[in-house]
Amino acid sequence: MPTSSPRDAQQPPVAPRRPHQFTHHGITLTDDYAWLKDANWQEVLRDPSLLDKDIRAYLEAENAFTDSVLGRTEALQKTLVKEMRGRIKEDDSSVPAPDGPYAYLRKYREGGQHPLFGRTPRDGGEPDIILDGDELAKGTDYFQFGGRRHSLDHKLEAWSADTKGSEYYTIRVRDWATKQDLADVVEETDGGVVWTLDNAAFFYVKLDDNHRPMQVWLHRLGTKQADDVLIYQEQDSGWFTHIHESTSGRFAVIAGGDHETSEQRLIDLADPTAPPRLVAQRQEGVQYSIGDRGDQLFILTNADGAIDFKIVTAPLASPERANWRDLIPHRDGVYIIDFDLTTGHLIRLERANALPSITIRDLATNEEHAIAFAETAYSLGTVGGYEFDTTNLRFSYSSMTTPSEVYDYDMATRQRVLRKRQEIPSGHNPADYVTTRIMAKADDGAEVPVSILYRKGLAIDGKAPLLLYGYGSYGHAMPAGFSANALSLVDRGFVYAIAHIRGGADKGWGWYLDGKRAKKTNSFDDFAACARALILANYTSPKRIVAHGGSAGGMLMGAVANRSGELFAGIVAEVPFVDVLNTMLDDTLPLTPPEWPEWGNPITSEQDFKTILSYSPYDNVAAKDYPAILAMGGLTDPRVTYWEPAKWVAKLRATMTGGGPVLLRINMGAGHGGASGRFSRLDEVAIVYAFALWAVGLAEA
Repeated sequence: MPTSSPRDAQQPPVAPRRPHQFTHHGITLTDDYAWLKDANWQEVLRDPSLLDKDIRAYLEAENAFTDSVLGRTEALQKTLVKEMRGRIKEDDSSVPAPDGPYAYLRKYREGGQHPLFGRTPRDGGEPDIILDGDELAKGTDYFQFGGRRHSLDHKLEAWSADTKGSEYYTIRVRDWATKQDLADVVEETDGGVVWTLDNAAFFYVKLDDNHRPMQVWLHRLGTKQADDVLIYQEQDSGWFTHIHESTSGRFAVIAGGDHETSEQRLIDLADPTAPPRLVAQRQEGVQYSIGDRGDQLFILTNADGAIDFKIVTAPLASPERANWRDLIPHRDGVYIIDFDLTTGHLIRLERANALPSITIRDLATNEEHAIAFAETAYSLGTVGGYEFDTTNLRFSYSSMTTPSEVYDYDMATRQRVLRKRQEIPSGHNPADYVTTRIMAKADDGAEVPVSILYRKGLAIDGKAPLLLYGYGSYGHAMPAGFSANALSLVDRGFVYAIAHIRGGADKGWGWYLDGKRAKKTNSFDDFAACARALILANYTSPKRIVAHGGSAGGMLMGAVANRSGELFAGIVAEVPFVDVLNTMLDDTLPLTPPEWPEWGNPITSEQDFKTILSYSPYDNVAAKDYPAILAMGGLTDPRVTYWEPAKWVAKLRATMTGGGPVLLRINMGAGHGGASGRFSRLDEVAIVYAFALWAVGLAEA
């Protein structure tokens, strides 16, 4: 049980009720806390000092109350930060990525919060640093690098940064010889850059007034942003647009889409002002992405009913859908996550039954082989490089017990070389921990994987506290990878578990489709089923579980609190998307139109309105007992706005009949990702873990 209650601290703030009525599809609802949304929220994203003074006062009072309740865990939080920092190699650096005469890298200095970017000669040597994040962050409350890309002649470095947490990135260009920025400043972008072949210009995506990436522009060095040339304008406000280099480096790819449909265009980097060339016209429900090799395109798509995706080829000269030919046919249950190309090989990252794999095809012989791994649950990913004409594949591997490892793999000789193993300075022995997997049976019979980590020797007697993490949206799978931070819970006797629920693509794209829109409640029921399966398997017991999720996973937390809160001692909802109905009804918010394919459009569809209303956490708060809840948000978050957790907490307190306490913490100087800086972020993780320990009565541990 928690070691304190609201009676031990100051009383929680009481948000005034200011009823706001609205009617859609003949249904009238009342929102008592709509006033917490600043009418000038767009301006607040750009300048947080413009926040309405009454709203600011309320948020600050909430923060003070949370500090008072969790204040007795302050020493524990400091201990946790010290532990977690002790597992970070402070002067760490990445494996340099070769490109022509150089190898590019990221590194940190001892005690540094932010990365440094530089390069060495290709064959090794001392790094030449071009960007020093610690220096650039001086004088700012928030600093986060966006994209970085050196010019093709290796003389310039385009880089971007966000200094508000609102994800408006400003692009600058630095000279490698002088280490000084040029006069060019390009503002309010998504941070990405693609250079033209002549190194005299770059493409970027500009965000509109509603924070949506809708336009591709060309900026020529030595000119002002006002003189930039508009290359492409997306007309559908529900589509977002991004750019990247093609696999061969010959093209810039304009990639547009929502959660169900996509469309891509090619810009020849040797002819940057030529009109972008359409690959295949958008068709509702059809997604595709491309790679290029010579005069041939390779296309990953779900066309023709390929739920788990397939790879087709098409001639570069006529890439329309009529000319697509299957290369890797669709295989039910084997989800092709992504692919990459080199001059001689096709690399596929796949997942089946929640386990990833890498398969390599020799394009000359069509012979295939897979890279094998032994553990029962693990995380795997390819690490992109700059070079196309290579037989080297770089990939990363970890498990819940094994720290991250980076390998270079020669696709021709099949030789694997370990290039880097994550160092844990305070020490870590994988043999001291156990990782395993169980399957939870959902109410409809679906088998839901649960990845589990605990310290060897822990008694499996139903008494252990357990942290259960979940997400379950957008087709994002939760990797069973290594978390150095989680060891601070596991070493205190916690079981750490990940619920691979529907709504993610952990078991294929069909697993995602079974957890969206009308089937969204499967995600919530799966999570509860995972909790019950862990209880049944004697890993824990009711009221010994702390649930944890963020963003759309925070919506999961809100729904779980309403539907099965009796299972949990505590719930942590970070940047929680809990006001689903109101957000989906507001088409001015940055993410709303692109989100309609994921959740439904309650503006135009009465059925979507009723479906969302039936589960939206804010709209389903009930007069019942709730577990202890910690909601965390960021003032400048453009993805899940600060007022969502603020409204949810206010309504919970006004409605619940017992339990709690319910706590709100808003970072007044950060956005969706929380605090910037690798050590400052640990302060927020420590709050989460201290709350989890406190919720199960182990705050002194």
